[in-house]
Amino acid sequence: MPLTKSPPNQGGSAGASPPAGPVRGGRAVRRAAGLGAAVLVLLAVVALSIGVGARELSPVEVWHGLFDAHSEAYTVVHRMRLPRTLLGLLCGSALGLAGGVMQALTRNPLADPGLLGINAGASAAVVTVASFLGVATFDGYVWFALVGTAAVAVLVYAVGGGRGATPARLALAGSALNATLFSYVNAVMLLDAGALEKMRFWTVGSLAGAQGGTVLKVLPFVAVGLVVALALARPLNVMALGDDAARALGARPELIRAAAIVAVTLLCGAATAACGPIVFVGLMVPHFVRALTGPDLRWLFPYCAVLAPVLLLGADVLGRVLGRPGELQVGIVTAVLGGPFFLHFARRGRVARA
Repeated sequence: MPLTKSPPNQGGSAGASPPAGPVRGGRAVRRAAGLGAAVLVLLAVVALSIGVGARELSPVEVWHGLFDAHSEAYTVVHRMRLPRTLLGLLCGSALGLAGGVMQALTRNPLADPGLLGINAGASAAVVTVASFLGVATFDGYVWFALVGTAAVAVLVYAVGGGRGATPARLALAGSALNATLFSYVNAVMLLDAGALEKMRFWTVGSLAGAQGGTVLKVLPFVAVGLVVALALARPLNVMALGDDAARALGARPELIRAAAIVAVTLLCGAATAACGPIVFVGLMVPHFVRALTGPDLRWLFPYCAVLAPVLLLGADVLGRVLGRPGELQVGIVTAVLGGPFFLHFARRGRVARA
């Protein structure tokens, strides 16, 4: 039974309060329209990623390269640019959504797979098996990347204080583990010339080595992680009220946290195994999206999954243009873009709100 009664509508008098339903419905329509616009922006960036590269191709050549197997551009488009673009789509969505889940789970606005050491865990595991076990394929090291991701995620959460963790403690724990693990990665690579040669581009984050087979192998991990993360939107909304309130509403905080760690592990582990540690995507995109959608994770997560690939592919295209006739690795570009954003946000000290 409602706590207050709405005044009866006296023939549509000017003093009658408008019902809340249309207001909420209008907000949902605007958010849906915004998501549709984000999809159109993503399609435009995808087209740009396929059309721009070290070798200049006209739009007509790109079109023939997509659909005409006898075209001279077919090899460039299908063997290089298309797999690279698809991998950027998958890994961008994975990193952006993982950042949103981590920020919601830890209630830490600075949570990011790179800043909290999650990517470093995957990197340390991959470099270890590549150097000491000779594993050099995605099939071989993706499982180790997932284990390294999960181990560091749990360790950061535990060292940061568990359920009593504060944003500052989590940031400190993640930064310490991140520095330690990347020091280990650099030491292993310096001591092993073979590992250095095989992993030197991978460690800065790159889409350049993408192949069609890699995309198909990454897809199952990212797809499952995306489904789990999107399904957690409503439970994590409830968790924002606190554990006691969440239990009173029928939620199970321990199960929600475990599912969130599984989602982050799948998303970050697969993305890092495929293209190396790429930082700041999971930090920047959720903050930008939150300014558009507000704190409701049911809208924030889908927006992150769409707009994070826009950032990653856009940074990749920018690296190709600025580095001609070579290219700048996408991990370098996102770090350059994300550094000032991080400093600006840290100085403001608050989360953007709708």
